[in-house]
Amino acid sequence: MLKKEDFTYYGKFLKPHGTRGEIGLLGDSFVLGEDCDFVAVDIDGILVPFFFEQCRTKNNDTLIVKIERMNSAEEVRYLTNRDAYIPREWVEESDNLTWSYFRDFTAEDSLMGELGTITDVDDSTVNTLFVVENNDGELLIPAHEEFIMEIDHEKRRIIFKLPEGLVSL
Repeated sequence: MLKKEDFTYYGKFLKPHGTRGEIGLLGDSFVLGEDCDFVAVDIDGILVPFFFEQCRTKNNDTLIVKIERMNSAEEVRYLTNRDAYIPREWVEESDNLTWSYFRDFTAEDSLMGELGTITDVDDSTVNTLFVVENNDGELLIPAHEEFIMEIDHEKRRIIFKLPEGLVSL
């Protein structure tokens, strides 16, 4: 049996891709890459592995996967919007994490506490930014290693030490 404490959140299944049992998998494609062979899905409190026949990169944050024994869009539609988990050691061993891996992490400041949830990564300019959503709207935090104090993969949170006044901009 798969133990939940041995896994970490990877991403979310998207909609079916085509008609032959392929489906999109949103997450950091650099962590899994095309050598991946499975993800686990929480079904009624139990992690169930779904093995891949094929896996190919669509872009930096999306893989197209063909699930074993699922051969139609109707069959894989069952996975749409479900969370996918990967073994924790895959993340810890990866030297290829990109900023998009941190989507759905909670952003906290060492002094101010919880800032919100990272919903997106804006890399359209030279300075990559975390887009953080909270009750007050949207906050942009520079995705820069010097501002990150701690990353807790298990609890999916990043603790920042942000310059004074940055949050109030």
